[in-house]
This record gives sequence, C-alpha cells and structure tokens, in this order.
Amino acid sequence: MLQRIQSIWLLLAATMSALSLKFSFFSGNKLNTETNVKEWIEYTAAQGSLNAIFTIAICVATLVCVFMYKDRKRQLLINLIILAVSLLNIFLYYNASKTFTESNTDLTALISLSIPVFLVLAALGIYKDEQLVKKADRLR
Repeated sequence: MLQRIQSIWLLLAATMSALSLKFSFFSGNKLNTETNVKEWIEYTAAQGSLNAIFTIAICVATLVCVFMYKDRKRQLLINLIILAVSLLNIFLYYNASKTFTESNTDLTALISLSIPVFLVLAALGIYKDEQLVKKADRLR
C-alpha cells in the first residue's frame, strides 16, 4: 500500500486538508454590521460552514481512498470526485473573499492550493498502475 507513490500523494493531500482547517487562506477587513466598525479577520476553512464541511470531507475521503488500493478503478473515480470537491472548495474561498471590504491572500493559501496538485499526481499514479496491470494481464 505505501509502496505506491499515489498513496504518498493521497496522504499529503489529506494532511494539507487537515492543515487548512488551522491556517488562513486570506485575511482582510470586514465591516461589522452591528457596530459599523471594520474588523481584521483571518479566514480559515473552519470559519465558513461550507468550507469546513468540504475540507473535512476531502480529508476523510482521501484517507479512505488510500486503502482502496485493490480496486484501482473505483479509487481513481473517487480521487477525481475529491479533486472536483477541492476545486469547488477553492472557489468558495475566493467567493468568501468578495464579502470582505479588502482582503489579501495569505502565503498559507498554498496549503489549500496544493491539495488539487497532489490529487492530480495521485490520479496519474493510479492510472499508470491500472495500465501496468492491463499490460501484465495481456502478457499472460
């Protein structure tokens, strides 16, 4: 299981997803409607309910996907679904930044932006494994 490089990519994606709950994606000023005062807020995945749900789902699904090494077709399908959810999650981050009066993307946004990269690398590894097994079956 851990001999396969895609398992490493999936574990890295799960780790980055868990870290994005702690580290901010962007920070900026937001107008408080009750006091009419601007507040400086660092926006993490835990602060947006939909972002938190998607981030936790990405983390859990990638960990489950690591242990699906015997069924590569299903593992690839689930990996691609997780990739779509992670891209949707990044879109929600940028959509949330529009509600701020001014916002700056933080350096720790690279944590969330690296998740789709690791998932694409894992998908390529799974696809190569599937092609290798098909070649080996053809030779028999």
